[in-house]
Amino acid sequence: MSAPQPSANVLRRTMRGRDPREEHRTATTLELFFDLCFVVAVSQSSTQLAEQVLKGHAGHGLAYYAAVFFAIWWAWTGFSWFASAYDTDDLPYRLTALVQTAGALVLAAGVPDAFRNDFTAITIGYAIMRVGAVSQWVRAAVEDPDPVRARVARRYAIGISLLQAGWIGRLWLPETWQLWFFIVLVIGELLVPVISERGAPSAWHPEHIAERFGLFTLIVLGETVTSATIAVQHALDGKHLFQLCLLVVGGLLTVFTMWWMYFARPTDTGLVTDNRQAFRWGYGHYLVLGSAAAVGTGLEIGTALLDGHGEISEFAGAWVFSAAVAVFITVTWLLHVRPHGSRAARSLLHPAVALLVLLTPFTPEPYFATGVLMTLLLAFSLYIVSRQPGQAG
Repeated sequence: MSAPQPSANVLRRTMRGRDPREEHRTATTLELFFDLCFVVAVSQSSTQLAEQVLKGHAGHGLAYYAAVFFAIWWAWTGFSWFASAYDTDDLPYRLTALVQTAGALVLAAGVPDAFRNDFTAITIGYAIMRVGAVSQWVRAAVEDPDPVRARVARRYAIGISLLQAGWIGRLWLPETWQLWFFIVLVIGELLVPVISERGAPSAWHPEHIAERFGLFTLIVLGETVTSATIAVQHALDGKHLFQLCLLVVGGLLTVFTMWWMYFARPTDTGLVTDNRQAFRWGYGHYLVLGSAAAVGTGLEIGTALLDGHGEISEFAGAWVFSAAVAVFITVTWLLHVRPHGSRAARSLLHPAVALLVLLTPFTPEPYFATGVLMTLLLAFSLYIVSRQPGQAG
């Protein structure tokens, strides 16, 4: 029997696995509120990456961006995956979500310090979130009447607790050890769900998970549009008007096509029966979300360089933008297009365009050239679909 539908009027209910086949399962307003709070951290990481690149520290900036974004993405993923399986929407659940939201804000506040190799604040924020996560999994382990799912919940609680102790202990390690310990902890984090759900998955809902990841991707793309808005504001000042207009047009065409690519087809198909595919799909979104945010970084860098700010060449700035777009195209193709199996989906059109996008920094107007390539990719994809009715392109 499926768990009863959540109700705002219930102060306390037994936490049990939701029905994975529940119809009309959608994201809750609490989840959307959590996303909006969490995207502050995404915006902070994107801005810090832009600052590092403009100062000529691209390697340093990209390395710390990858590390910080992992913390952001993984903490958000953990909250979303648990909510898909055990959202009771009662008072204890909401209060625990409040604690996790507070942790997300502390994590966001610690992003600038993390880019200066001080992970204290971001670790504290992460720990606050994990306290909430562990308490939720413990509650599920105690209250879920299904013994198999209760065992899965216990595995999650133990794994998360051990790794969180490792993250806190990392702060006291010698600096030469911290990088290697970070890699070990990341691998451990990625293995926790694989080990915990071995033999019997938790009650996550495929359509709900797909919607949650889609909504967060949409919010990140919205943050990218903000960077284009900043460019428009600069264009209104009359400086470098023509170049800024091309940057804005190219940026908007690129982001619009990225949105179209991601949402062109249902994303939950491969999640329904294949747990292994679900992990690949979920983990792949680290690159989807990270590259989408970095596209906004590229637009911000391009605008700053046209205004005469920054210590790098326009070629280097454009490469950040084009590389982020190329990663987004390739990973989205692997996750959303190719698995559908049609001849159009198996074509190498998307990877070919990704390679061409990497060449746009060599053109006079790289942002506009990228926008044109993305528009052509969209046009060819739609043409292929029109030639093969009923098949995904």
